[in-house]
Amino acid sequence: MSRVTVAALQASFTDHLADDVARVVTLVEEAAAQGAQVVLPPELFQGHYFCRTEDESHFERAFPTAEHPAVQAMQEVAERLGVVVPTSYFERDGQHFYNSLAMVDADGSVLGTYRKSHIPDGPGYEEKFYFRPGNTGFRVWDTSLGRLGVGICWDQWFPEAARAMVLMGAEVLFYPTAIGSEPEDPGLDTRRLWQRAMLGHAISNLVPIVAANRVGTEGGQTFYGHSFVCDHFGDIRAELPATEEGVAAYQLDLAEAGKRRAAFGFFRDRRPDLYGRLVVDQ
Repeated sequence: MSRVTVAALQASFTDHLADDVARVVTLVEEAAAQGAQVVLPPELFQGHYFCRTEDESHFERAFPTAEHPAVQAMQEVAERLGVVVPTSYFERDGQHFYNSLAMVDADGSVLGTYRKSHIPDGPGYEEKFYFRPGNTGFRVWDTSLGRLGVGICWDQWFPEAARAMVLMGAEVLFYPTAIGSEPEDPGLDTRRLWQRAMLGHAISNLVPIVAANRVGTEGGQTFYGHSFVCDHFGDIRAELPATEEGVAAYQLDLAEAGKRRAAFGFFRDRRPDLYGRLVVDQ
């Protein structure tokens, strides 16, 4: 498919699972009504971003993929509307817990899962308490609407992840996110850095990017929204503001992006023989 309309969803959450999932279903419906064919909700949209603190009771939020209420709800709405919904959720696999994403295709089927590779640990983002590092490797799926790659929040800061997915054939990269104020440094605004990092991935790989964030204040931490869609040149084509819920949608020309990707020569001129230092752990 040469052209595909993508959308990033942006919302605040109540920390009531059923209500929050229903809110995202409504936004998926709104996006589809605007012509969106691939719709990205924010990271862990089933409630508040619980990783602000270390609290063992939060492990009760995790479910196996097939039993997770958010995954089940996105499967239903995806099949009903004929849209693809990359779905972020808290996964339990036996005694292991992951920050995961299910790629829900337009027929409601789950094509597979990706488990977040890079797990942050710091004030307000205590994810290593909850999540094992992902063991899936980076994932790219042939959906009914294109070959799509996904990262989850902290993954989006790593250029290696974006490059790997494009080498795997990804035509669009999707990043569900939960990012906002820094509790240890209220004066530090990372929004611009967050966007610029992903815009850099778009430019250096000639690939469009969709990023979905949350808004609102949870326990003193304010999430700063600015969900966006950029094209393969890194130009932001749709963006939501800092505080509003809604849908950012834009029609991408995947054929044009592929043509430019080939012509720019970034992949022709790569020198993997010189990049060994990138995989040395020191």
